[in-house]
Amino acid sequence: MTINLDHLVLQIIVSIIITSPSLWIAGRILVGKSKAKLSDAVWIIAVGTIIRAIISGFFHGGLAEFVQFLLWLYLIRVRYETNWLKAFIVSILAVVVNMAIGITIFGIGML
Repeated sequence: MTINLDHLVLQIIVSIIITSPSLWIAGRILVGKSKAKLSDAVWIIAVGTIIRAIISGFFHGGLAEFVQFLLWLYLIRVRYETNWLKAFIVSILAVVVNMAIGITIFGIGML
């Protein structure tokens, strides 16, 4: 298993820029301002991206995706001080927020 560190650093930076705001907004909506800070979202994304790179070296296919999903939920649960169900809902809402932001940006850009 080899990890290209240049690629990993670039992936962390891009993931933080694109995904952290959505995760932060979803967290603020569901767990509140006091528990969901932008620094928590950045930390979740950075650590999650590193863990994803490591896991994908050991597991492949559906098992890798399942393990990664559980670890992302665990990171959300711990950093946002919530339960597993709310962590799951935060992750779904983050995807919806991310899609809405993307549609808005690309929709405005097409005008």
